[in-house]
Amino acid sequence: MTSAETLNKLLQENNGYLKTSDAVAAGVSRTVLGDFVCKYGLERVAHGLYMSQDVWEDGLYVIQVRYPEAVFSHETALYLLNLANREPSPFSVTFKTGKNSAGLSKQGIKVYKVKEELFGEGIVEVRSPSGHTVRAYNAERTICDLFRSRRHIEIQDLQEGVKTYIRLKEKNIPLLLRYAKAFSVEKTVRQYLEVLL
Repeated sequence: MTSAETLNKLLQENNGYLKTSDAVAAGVSRTVLGDFVCKYGLERVAHGLYMSQDVWEDGLYVIQVRYPEAVFSHETALYLLNLANREPSPFSVTFKTGKNSAGLSKQGIKVYKVKEELFGEGIVEVRSPSGHTVRAYNAERTICDLFRSRRHIEIQDLQEGVKTYIRLKEKNIPLLLRYAKAFSVEKTVRQYLEVLL
């Protein structure tokens, strides 16, 4: 397989996106990659990430590539988990406390911080609407995040998210209550559940 064939295959497998790291891992030199990018008119959308001209930009995927330690949370996680019916604007991400996220804040993205011991709770891989794999929090963690940040969340987003979650067949109420306790929102979550269940 030629380098061009390898790069075309990577482009197809990744829905029109090409990462420098993937190309290098596949044995393609940066020089050959640069020539390929120029020849086929790929657009540089982030450091080490190129996009074909014939695909829609996937803002969620671009954020995930640029900030691999970020996890989509709050309204954005609701949307990715099909617990919200509209795409959030702006997107929301969570980082460990102490991580520099000034670049995202400047782009108008909502950034939340959480202690390291709670950061990893409930991370799952989900598909963006364009078919790329991104990291988000699971439904139970997301509901707790919404309650924790309810002063910064539109009340209808919180209520709709909780109601949609309650209707899920695969909801996990014991896990929700465990997270609620860990995130100090157990009383509020229990009050909501008493009304809705």
